[in-house]
Amino acid sequence: MAIRTRARQLAAVSAVAATATLGLTAPAHAEPAEPAAEPLPYVALGDSYSAGSGILPLDPDASPLCARTTLNYPHLVAKRTGAQLKDVTCGGAQTKHFTESQYPGVAPQLDAVDKDTKLVTLTIGGNDNNTFIGAILACGSAGIVTGGNGNPCEKLYGSKFTDQIDANTYPALKSSLAAIKAKAPNARVGILGYPWIVPEKAQSGCFAKMPIADGDVPYLRKLQAHLNGAIEKAAKETGATYVDMAAASDGHDACKPSGTRWIEPVLFGTNFVPVHPNALGESKMAEAAIDSLVG
Repeated sequence: MAIRTRARQLAAVSAVAATATLGLTAPAHAEPAEPAAEPLPYVALGDSYSAGSGILPLDPDASPLCARTTLNYPHLVAKRTGAQLKDVTCGGAQTKHFTESQYPGVAPQLDAVDKDTKLVTLTIGGNDNNTFIGAILACGSAGIVTGGNGNPCEKLYGSKFTDQIDANTYPALKSSLAAIKAKAPNARVGILGYPWIVPEKAQSGCFAKMPIADGDVPYLRKLQAHLNGAIEKAAKETGATYVDMAAASDGHDACKPSGTRWIEPVLFGTNFVPVHPNALGESKMAEAAIDSLVG
């Protein structure tokens, strides 16, 4: 019994000593944990270049008519930054679809934006006046007729497309960006320019993929530069950030081989929607958006 009693006493003394030692080494007050940062409320607006139309897999939260992918640049921006994304991008969207429904069951895109929104990205303008589709179809048809020679499209249409951009697209862009700013006054708004679709001049072997006459390749390039210029001007005049894709996408047009090009050609491409960014292109657009808008 004496041995057991002595053992209990020694155990008690050891416990007290251990507690005292811990008390000397432990801080008197634990540091409070850092509060978790709130995810950035982020709304993505825009057309098929924002939606990534033509790339699989499709976004199950979108109308199939929008052909939106989960690999579009808004999803990639959100994934890389931890932003809380509300993606209402839709293939075929025009600036008018910010305030009116594009398809049955598809709300006007500006409905997604409110005073709590802190980041907005978009590409828009290429479908107004059917600029992209109209020019590609017109120049493609003319190029086939001439077997790729001359500049038949430029001769037929001259300044028609650029005149429409100046008269209609530019003011619509400016009005749309102002409306976004009004609904989300504390948001950073970034509008991306369109990556290059064609090179500066005709390239050997490209006619099979992009049936544009040699002399009309620079004509289409200038048309796209004019559209991007209108987008940049509207952004500057409304306090939005213009995300310039020109330098980054140079040399990655639809005439380049797979793995280099960011835009898929009319023929023999990988996307089910031609003349649109592929997954690599959307990834590069995400990088540009992050570099310009998130920091």
